[in-house]
Amino acid sequence: MAQVLCHLPKVSDDRLIVGLDTSDDAAVYKIDEELALIQTLDFFTPVVDDPYVFGQIAATNSLSDVYAMGGEPKLAMNIVCFPNCLEPEVLVQILKGGHDKVKEAGAILVGGHTVEDEEPKYGLSVSGFVHPDKVLANNGAKPGDLLILTKPLGSGIVNTAIKGGIADKTSYDEAVKVMSTLNKYAKEAVDKVKANSITDITGFGLLGHGLEMAEGSSVTIKIDHKNIPLISNTLEYAKMGLVPAGAYANRGHIGDNIRFEEGIPDEIKDVLFDPQTSGGLLVSVPREDADLLLEELANTPTKYALIGEVVEKEDHYIVVE
Repeated sequence: MAQVLCHLPKVSDDRLIVGLDTSDDAAVYKIDEELALIQTLDFFTPVVDDPYVFGQIAATNSLSDVYAMGGEPKLAMNIVCFPNCLEPEVLVQILKGGHDKVKEAGAILVGGHTVEDEEPKYGLSVSGFVHPDKVLANNGAKPGDLLILTKPLGSGIVNTAIKGGIADKTSYDEAVKVMSTLNKYAKEAVDKVKANSITDITGFGLLGHGLEMAEGSSVTIKIDHKNIPLISNTLEYAKMGLVPAGAYANRGHIGDNIRFEEGIPDEIKDVLFDPQTSGGLLVSVPREDADLLLEELANTPTKYALIGEVVEKEDHYIVVE
């Protein structure tokens, strides 16, 4: 996508705080000295069979980019592709799942747009607000910062196991919980500290989104693979080869920017490249604020962990130890 967007004319506006330059998934436009508008959209095909749960997950994922910018979602509109071969009740359940998550976020859902398609797709266009001085982009990480991940990894691998009929109930339930938990709660924890940089972990995996942060900040990120929180049985499924194609695509696209120290198991590498659905936030926080953030995250619904640190730029943007 970046290769396509680079052919578009450059956009210049003094009020555009975040645009295409930082690889963030949302734009931020300054309205006045006290208020900036966050605009984002996202949608995708079903990752689970239950239409209500799919609606919840897709909406949670779409809302995430607003939280990743340090803002609060206020207004959402549905984006729907739906085949005429399915019962209308399926669509009703998808939209109900989305509505319930938007309501939980404290935002308002006001209609949307639907087109006929061969495969269901669902998501949201979301508008949110943030103070112009409190925008959290993915390019502000500083040497000395510590890195905290607010949700466990493994949703892509577990979803592959689910589609193959191999995932057990524990893995399924945990993956659904992770994918349908709003990043609202992690963002509220981040509000208690002064984070330098933040991004949500989605389709490019931890290493892909970590690379965007490292490149944008001109630093190197060091990740301790032993501290990565995981959805139950993720490593076992990875050892079985239940790794989505997107993980291999991520590895092929960014692998040259990553240095793995000796002895890192292949299944760990697969997890780090694994594309996440509605993943958590990767937060780069000053070392003196890390303990407070970890204390605040103890009140959130999902696993979290301190997974690494930021150092001065080295030969590689990311080092996995």
